[in-house]
Amino acid sequence: MMNCGKNFWIFLFALALLVFSCAKKDVNIEAGKVKAVLEQYGKENPEHEVVVHTSEGDIFLQLFDETLLHRANFIRLIKSGYYNNSHFYRVVSSFMIQGGSFEGLKPNYLVPNEINPKLLHLRGALAMARYDENNPELNSSPSEFYIVQGRRFLNEDLTDLSTKYTPEQLSLFAAEGGAPNLDGKYTVFGKVTKGMEVVEKIAAAHTNTEETPDLKIKFSLEVIK
Repeated sequence: MMNCGKNFWIFLFALALLVFSCAKKDVNIEAGKVKAVLEQYGKENPEHEVVVHTSEGDIFLQLFDETLLHRANFIRLIKSGYYNNSHFYRVVSSFMIQGGSFEGLKPNYLVPNEINPKLLHLRGALAMARYDENNPELNSSPSEFYIVQGRRFLNEDLTDLSTKYTPEQLSLFAAEGGAPNLDGKYTVFGKVTKGMEVVEKIAAAHTNTEETPDLKIKFSLEVIK
């Protein structure tokens, strides 16, 4: 009886792993069809609002129409359950918090670059990370995203930025803060509408030398509308 009971639980565990593995494979996209798949998914799933549930509180996000592929991709992964049991694995105070990668279960595609000079890395910006190697098009990681905490910029900082930004944009970096060093390199596809105090709490977490929090900061994602 003892052996039967043990074998039963081993069977259930193996079955759970199989189901989990199969579910993650569903997010993959056949080579050459990424743009078409995401465009179609975006038409069928027009949601623009998402909430990040964390142990520190909720962060509410609005996704932009201008970056339709990134919006569709984000909604697609959330609805697939891909982000279940995720965590913020990199946090840098006065810069950003990053999460969303599954070890060994990363989707097999990149999201086409949708970098828009009008969508800046201001405080609260939501953007996708990217892989640096063999990626001259600056296409985005399909799953690893970050939220900008950033810092405010003083007059001498703004002078250095004046050749790149309009006076109106400079005033935003002065008043709100951000991370302009990331502009033109990564796709911003949304922003925080509520919960920046939660971002600040997470960004202040104690980390090791690799910018990894000492304690896992778990989160889950939910599509609102």
